[in-house]
Amino acid sequence: MVTIKVKGHEFEAFIVRDAFNRRATLFKNNIIQSLRNLGISVDDIDIKLEPFAIRKVPASVSWYFDHKHLHFSHNSMNKYVENLYIVSKVIDIEINALLENKITVEEFVNDFSEEIDVVKKRKEARAILNLEHDVNDVRVIDKAYKELAKEYHPDSDNGNTEKFKEINNAHKILKRELR
Repeated sequence: MVTIKVKGHEFEAFIVRDAFNRRATLFKNNIIQSLRNLGISVDDIDIKLEPFAIRKVPASVSWYFDHKHLHFSHNSMNKYVENLYIVSKVIDIEINALLENKITVEEFVNDFSEEIDVVKKRKEARAILNLEHDVNDVRVIDKAYKELAKEYHPDSDNGNTEKFKEINNAHKILKRELR
């Protein structure tokens, strides 16, 4: 079995070989139940199921907790349903840590705080770094960032402070997504 590390948590990946949509629904329900353990209403949880869970599509969930918009998505697996499993697993681990007082509410909120338009910002960040829309390899992202940062660094011949700041911000957005 393959072990993966996401958001500082290490666990075994779950490779789905059949019943993709049924399993996606199961993972969605697991996420909702985990969040309900924190007293979060179903109305405050947004999970859009992919109609074809076998496709390579990111999975994400957004919710409101402690008057903050929280969000988590994952996109490194080959199928939507496997990405949703990762989302479910990470949220479950974090909520259990919160309920067992291993982390504080503030740490939990910081782990998942995102702006409401985070998906749009990630798409824009990839465009700024001249990356394909589905690039999730940290090495590829870092390489693109370093090349552009070097080119637009204020101390270089083609230096452009605003462009350099834009490149840095795009890199930060993508690093946060993939940490």
